[in-house]
Amino acid sequence: MKSKHLTGDRLLATLAALSNPHRLRVVAALSTGGRNYVSQLARELNLSRPLLHLHLQKLEEAGLVTSQMELSDDGKALNYFEVADFGIELTPEMIAAAAKTLSNNSEN
Repeated sequence: MKSKHLTGDRLLATLAALSNPHRLRVVAALSTGGRNYVSQLARELNLSRPLLHLHLQKLEEAGLVTSQMELSDDGKALNYFEVADFGIELTPEMIAAAAKTLSNNSEN
């Protein structure tokens, strides 16, 4: 995801996803530590797994992280997450262009 291709709705979703300190920490941990599975990441960030899962879901919906389910050697399903390739450059011109594409349900 690159900023020049963001619609207004997508820009709002992306900024909303990043507006939470827990989600910023998740992106930072995955960026510096690499891909990780939910239980291990929850321990590292000192978050409950359900709370972490909610934050990861929001980040994934915004296209900021991706996930892949894998089976461990002992047969356990592990959901691995990693940071997606994204870059956002906020400029007044980019915001003006994105604002023109906002859908009617984004006017809250």
